[in-house]
Amino acid sequence: MKKTVQTTLLTIFVILATTSFSYAQFSVTGNDNFPFFHLGCLIIGGLIIISLKRKYAQLHMSEAIGSFALYTVLVALFTVPVVDALKTLIN
Repeated sequence: MKKTVQTTLLTIFVILATTSFSYAQFSVTGNDNFPFFHLGCLIIGGLIIISLKRKYAQLHMSEAIGSFALYTVLVALFTVPVVDALKTLIN
């Protein structure tokens, strides 16, 4: 029962993080420059982390959530709006 609840909570976190990434990217770039590849990578990464959590009981909930949160930040760093913001910050 504990394993099912933890997997469900992790799934909810992955969905919320992916949705917030999508909303932020859509509000900044609009419909014409939406990073669908980055969104796909984020979805696949979330599915992998969920399957690892389901398969291995030794993986703690905080480790799974932390790793997906860091992965989300890493994916977001390589989108066009963030790269443009970093370029203007450096120049």
